[in-house]
Amino acid sequence: MSSLLNLPPGGVLVGLGADLIEVERVRGVLERQGPRFLERVFTEEERAYCSSMAHPHKHYAARFAAKEAVSKCFTTGIGAELGWRSVSIYHGPRNQPLVRLDEKGQALLAAVGATHVMITLSHTESHALAVAAIIRA
Repeated sequence: MSSLLNLPPGGVLVGLGADLIEVERVRGVLERQGPRFLERVFTEEERAYCSSMAHPHKHYAARFAAKEAVSKCFTTGIGAELGWRSVSIYHGPRNQPLVRLDEKGQALLAAVGATHVMITLSHTESHALAVAAIIRA
């Protein structure tokens, strides 16, 4: 098998979450709240990536959906147990989306006995979608 197909280890599905959001909704919040919204919801790494794109609002929408999807995996939602910036989306060596969790996120992952989070993102002109799974290897 090709080394390019180095997928995460399989395991037991512990949690599954999905979120779909209208891209225009995120664009509207960006226009109304600007930096205040960006700094409250997205990590510096996410802001740098999205801001470098031709249509940043589409990428912000996908990451917003990803944060919601991950929070649904844990059944916590976004709040005291898992904050907006507890989940950060970045890119792996094949440009695939990956999840980085802060201390709160890592604590939740350990509490449910999982070892990693998998994510997939998609967006069109009108919608952004994320599906997340937490896995125990």
